Amino acid sequence: MKWLRKLPGYMNIWTWLSLIIVVLILLPNVTIFINFFTQEAENWGHIQEFILPDLLKNTSLLMVFTGILSILIGTSLAWLTSAYDFPMKRFFKWALILPLAIPPYIAGYTYNGILNYTGVIQTTLRNRWGMEVDQKYFDILTLPGAVFIFTLFLYPYVYTITRAFLANQSASIIENARLLGRNAWEIYFRIVLPISRGAIVGGVSLVLLEVLNDYGLVQYFGVPTFSTAIFQTWFGMNDLTSAIKLSATLMFIVFGILVLEKVLRGRKKYSYSNAKVRPLTPITLKGGKAWAAFSYSLIVFSLGFLIPFIQLVDWMFLTYDKIASPEFTSLITNSLVVSFIGAAMIVVFAVIIANFARMHHSIVSKSAARVTILGYSIPGAVIAVGISTVFIQIDQVLFGFYDMIGITPTLALSTSLFMLISAYVIRFLAVGYNSIESGFDKVGNKFTEASRMLGMNVTKSFFKVDARMIRGSLVSAFILAFIEILKELPLTLILRPFNFDTLSTKAFQYASDEQIHEASLASIIIVLISGVAIYVFHQVLEKEQN
Repeated sequence: MKWLRKLPGYMNIWTWLSLIIVVLILLPNVTIFINFFTQEAENWGHIQEFILPDLLKNTSLLMVFTGILSILIGTSLAWLTSAYDFPMKRFFKWALILPLAIPPYIAGYTYNGILNYTGVIQTTLRNRWGMEVDQKYFDILTLPGAVFIFTLFLYPYVYTITRAFLANQSASIIENARLLGRNAWEIYFRIVLPISRGAIVGGVSLVLLEVLNDYGLVQYFGVPTFSTAIFQTWFGMNDLTSAIKLSATLMFIVFGILVLEKVLRGRKKYSYSNAKVRPLTPITLKGGKAWAAFSYSLIVFSLGFLIPFIQLVDWMFLTYDKIASPEFTSLITNSLVVSFIGAAMIVVFAVIIANFARMHHSIVSKSAARVTILGYSIPGAVIAVGISTVFIQIDQVLFGFYDMIGITPTLALSTSLFMLISAYVIRFLAVGYNSIESGFDKVGNKFTEASRMLGMNVTKSFFKVDARMIRGSLVSAFILAFIEILKELPLTLILRPFNFDTLSTKAFQYASDEQIHEASLASIIIVLISGVAIYVFHQVLEKEQN
């Protein structure tokens, strides 16, 4: 055991806990790859020949057009709110993040309800103006309609990351361009976009991963994608093996996106040439330009949040007496409980790995940090397939133990709430980790090292020193993880225990049964809780930046 003495820094509780967490994250994904190459599936040949080409085509179109439009909207709004002052700018700075509070599947059925034959637009045209319109112009249940919804409700990923980057850039870059006679459009296209490339790529990568993860919107719109195919193969054909092979194929696509992200980011970095950095001073717009900026922000905010929110509120009042009941209260309780427990576990696990990674600069610690990001990169349907496979195998191993103690063998773990929460942790651990890692980066190691020099070990130093200094990051990590779990649909639909529903699953069930008005109460509660959480997160972020 001499090698243990040579590595005293590694042999502590933080190390072992980090390694255990890494194994837990990797296990479902490794299981999918192993089964992909080792198991034969009866329907896989049919899927490859007749279904897979359409899946690849639809998925590619959704990703390409959503990515391009998200970049255009997100970067333009980020530049507008960073470089200019215009009416209600302070409101739009955080309000433009609010579309993230509305999951795409809720936005999809809301807009369909607004635009269909009995919706408010066509009803008003018929009753007030006597106009009959061609239905094809109002049919949103198409692939372009899905792109429209994805763009409006996912662009904030690009907007928030790009705006945060621009807020930390030196004013001299932009001011020098202005002195050289460049106009606003030239500065935007020739300077802002190039220097923001890393932030833009990071934001649009999140958008694309969300598109791949989505099940509710594409299923409701009737657009075949990998997520819908996995559900149909698993539950429609009762062929788990083919679902595993589809999941592995989707994982290859995800890894391709991550590699492409790395290539697009490149090695170019834009940093300050000296320590004296003066942030960009916004230019006050006047007249037509001011109202153009205001109108653009208002249109995006209205389409991405205000209009669907108002429609949901209207439907809620129409159906409140019918839907509100003690059973509905249990939906709220279920959603809050699993979101709270899952977010708390994510914060704990993220703290363990982040603290280990910053204290030990090695291949092991770097690998542990990278593995945490893996879960967020993998769509929920894929994680559901992987983790259910693992838990079923564990249950089968336990059958012998149950016989020994005289208990009837049962699939205890694979039908429990524990499996669902475990999937949440794997899926969203990266959300908490990124926030906590940024907090550790800001405070550095000097206070921890001083504490250890005074005789405290790593654990005591964390609780007495580090935890208090990164309090804002801990709160941010919890809020972000809580929101993501509250809105999550594919994982919950597949892994929830029998008779266990949440707000998201109930809203989706109502919408799938064409009871769109009845889905509004569950949807509005999700939106309100997420909206409040996003506002609190924005305030915490602003406080930390100041």
